[in-house]
Amino acid sequence: MLRVALTGGLASGKSFVGKTLERLGCFLIQADLIGHEVIEAGGEAYEAVIREFGSGILDAGGAIQRRQLAAEVFRDPGRLAVLNSIVHPPVRRRIEQLLEDFGARNATGIAVVEAAIHIETGGYRDYDRLIVAWCRADQQIERAMARDHASREEVAARLDRQMPLDEKRKYAHFVIDTSGTKENTVRQTERVYEELRSIAQ
Repeated sequence: MLRVALTGGLASGKSFVGKTLERLGCFLIQADLIGHEVIEAGGEAYEAVIREFGSGILDAGGAIQRRQLAAEVFRDPGRLAVLNSIVHPPVRRRIEQLLEDFGARNATGIAVVEAAIHIETGGYRDYDRLIVAWCRADQQIERAMARDHASREEVAARLDRQMPLDEKRKYAHFVIDTSGTKENTVRQTERVYEELRSIAQ
C-alpha cells in the first residue's frame, strides 16, 4: 500500500484534489472530518474539550458548536495548541487504524490522507509521498471570503497563522496548481494519480 499525504492551506483546493483522487480510485481519509467526529458527544475528545474550554461552547442539545470553538482558538495561538493536543492523538489513532485496515485488504492500493497541517506537525514523514495543493495567496483570500462569508480581514488573519503555501510546496513530491480552472486541476491530479499508481504496483 502506498501512503500519500495531501495538504494545502485555507481554500487552496486540497479537498477538491482529494475528492478527485478518490474518484480515480484512491482510498481517501479526511482528517478534518475525523476531527469533527472525535468532538461529537461520545467521541474520544468530547469530554476533554468541554473541560478545557467550558460549557459555553455547547448548544442547547449538548453538542460542541465548532464555529464558536474555532472563533475562540483562532484568537489565541496558545489555545489552538491546547485544542490540537486534545484532538490530534485520537484523530491519529483513527487514521492509523483506517490505514492498517485498508492496507491489509489492498497491498497495491493508494491511501490518501488529507490534512491541513501534515507539514507543521511533522506527520508528513510517515507517508511515502506528499502532495501540496497550491494557489496564490490572493486567490486563497478571495475563495475563503466567498466560501465562508468572511471579511477580508478575518481571512487574512487566519492565513497569517498558517504556513505559507510557497513554503509548503518545498516539502512536496507533487505540487498541484489549483489556480486555474477545475478542469486544469483535474488534469494535473490525473497525471499525479498515474505516477502514484506506477509507484504502488
